[in-house]
Amino acid sequence: MDTLVRTTRGLHPAESTRRLTVPDGMTAPMGCDAVAVPAHFGPLVLPRLPRVGCVYADEAHWWWIVPSDSDHALEWPAPARYAIGAVVPDSPRSPDLIHRPDGTVPYTPPIPLYLTLCRLTGTTPTWSRPVSA
Repeated sequence: MDTLVRTTRGLHPAESTRRLTVPDGMTAPMGCDAVAVPAHFGPLVLPRLPRVGCVYADEAHWWWIVPSDSDHALEWPAPARYAIGAVVPDSPRSPDLIHRPDGTVPYTPPIPLYLTLCRLTGTTPTWSRPVSA
């Protein structure tokens, strides 16, 4: 199985993996990654966000579409999982789209999502400065 290496923060998933797809009529000009949380967190997160993009759900997780590289300079709090390329691991089928925003952009703003997850998990937000070369 071929895998492409990201130059700075991990691996691109193999092309044969299952990915969340942007609904017809929407565009993702900044690429797509996703943030997954256990399903019981989903209803707690949703009303706390100022803007909600595409949200997908299955029995185990809720997934928020965020712009690519939304993991840059921060660590998402456990039990959240950051999925490069909006890859859904260990799922027998693709999660269902449960929220579609008005307009053509699928993103949930990552910083409000991050801060909401920190608050719900009792995690102090951590920010890191990019290392200069």
